[in-house]
Amino acid sequence: MRCNVCLFLEEVCLLPAEVLVPQAAADLFCSRPNQKTSQTDAQPQSQPQRPALSRFIPEKHVREVLLERGWKEYDKRKREDRDWNLYWRRSEFHSSEYHSLLPWQRLNHHPKTAGITRKDSLVRNLRRMKATFGSALYNFSPTTFILPNEYTSFLAEYNKLLPNRERSVCWICKPVDLSRGRGIFLFRDIKDLVYNCSVVVQRYISNPLLISGYKFDLRIYVCVKSFNPLTVYIHQEALVRFATEKYNLSSLSNVFAHLTNTSINKRGPFYKTQKGQVGSGCKWTMSKFRYFLQNQNINEPFLWQRINNIVTLTLLSITPSVPDCPNCVELFGFDILIDSKFKPWLLEVNHSPSLTLDCQTDLSVKKGLISDLVDLMNYTPIDGLRYKAYQTQRNVQTSFNANISTPVPSLPKLKDSNFQQKNEKSSKHEKTKRHLPPIETLHWILVKPPIGQHVPPIRAGGFIRTFPFNPATLKASRVKLDVPVVLQELQKLTARVASGRLEETTGEGEEEDEDCFDSLLWGPEDPLLLSQWFNTKT
Repeated sequence: MRCNVCLFLEEVCLLPAEVLVPQAAADLFCSRPNQKTSQTDAQPQSQPQRPALSRFIPEKHVREVLLERGWKEYDKRKREDRDWNLYWRRSEFHSSEYHSLLPWQRLNHHPKTAGITRKDSLVRNLRRMKATFGSALYNFSPTTFILPNEYTSFLAEYNKLLPNRERSVCWICKPVDLSRGRGIFLFRDIKDLVYNCSVVVQRYISNPLLISGYKFDLRIYVCVKSFNPLTVYIHQEALVRFATEKYNLSSLSNVFAHLTNTSINKRGPFYKTQKGQVGSGCKWTMSKFRYFLQNQNINEPFLWQRINNIVTLTLLSITPSVPDCPNCVELFGFDILIDSKFKPWLLEVNHSPSLTLDCQTDLSVKKGLISDLVDLMNYTPIDGLRYKAYQTQRNVQTSFNANISTPVPSLPKLKDSNFQQKNEKSSKHEKTKRHLPPIETLHWILVKPPIGQHVPPIRAGGFIRTFPFNPATLKASRVKLDVPVVLQELQKLTARVASGRLEETTGEGEEEDEDCFDSLLWGPEDPLLLSQWFNTKT
């Protein structure tokens, strides 16, 4: 029982409180800890929204942002079991929790995304895509083996490289299901490879781009609004995470020189000292990194586009297998390393990237990130349905009688303050069964937009839509994802960004509302529309 209580306290449900409603109606909205809520999907910030309820939020700073925006926390003692809008937690949800969602409820994880967030599954999926679509596209992941199953293959590769006697040939070993740098080590000699769980062994990228002699990587924040159709946003701000000791291949055991995990480096002896351009601590904002790139004499838009490609190509590897769940949104953390030739590499994808605030840089990046994520979830329209159902307390079939064959029952009333505990258990199941609407029908009618009518907003705060990015990919992502078409368009876009060359598109066969479909070039500080950017380069 104690464990169950602790788990409950770690989760939160919240409701958006930014719509103007009577106080009595506002009181109907609650939230549970550890959950996020959203407001607008590219609507003006000035538009008010209704109070929202959230449930179980382990990240206290997520909770703080929601409360600042007018959300309320779900109180199990005063609200019905289903009286919440957002359920936020670090771990995955059970399949039953996806199937029982009501139209106004959100979860912060899509189902079955472990295909990219577990290191071994990521390796398998990228290999499959590489075998199917070629290494020219899927060339952003280091050579990797899953042990112990692929030990023989690893041994063959190790022995093939051994005669070269290159001291730069190093390997890095990572447990498949651990985070924050736990269990990771580097080695050259196979005698030093010791493990007691499933691991991945990768060819170590030994020529990373350095700043003042320090290794770094990028934590890119990616929001997948939907997998069907695939809709992806990348945030303009990100974290640049530094090692806290100078890079040195002669000392592979020094984690402070080779690993960039904050959880490791904040315990390092040089964490607070000044480290050249890096400064004190171990983080930069993306804005500061952009300033650094200005003096590197490189094609910056091409670098950003290659990182964007990594995100899109990785998500494509699991998109067809992710069940359709329009009430979900997920924030991933893509860890990208840039080598000395300015080629970006994918290191891993994080299931629940940390949103804690360890330093001022975290505050600069993550607080705005959380707020923009709430905006991107576009809670207001759907939450309005919930409010209306509470307000009328009667059948809503008149609004959807053309689509629903059976009446939709009203929502449950708030629990009376004098509600006796002895009657609670016996009546809860009856209430739920009597009042909850037919879930699958409502998902389709109230949440899922008709095919061909949904054009995702170009941005929400700092989140830039990176997929779909043109009319062809918009069309290819509908009904059934057409991966070959998407890859073809992605290659065209990359070639255009690399050269700055404008290629006219006819738009033949596209619907009228899609002719002007455009996207922003993610990455630059002031992103222009792709069409505008190419025009300025011609």
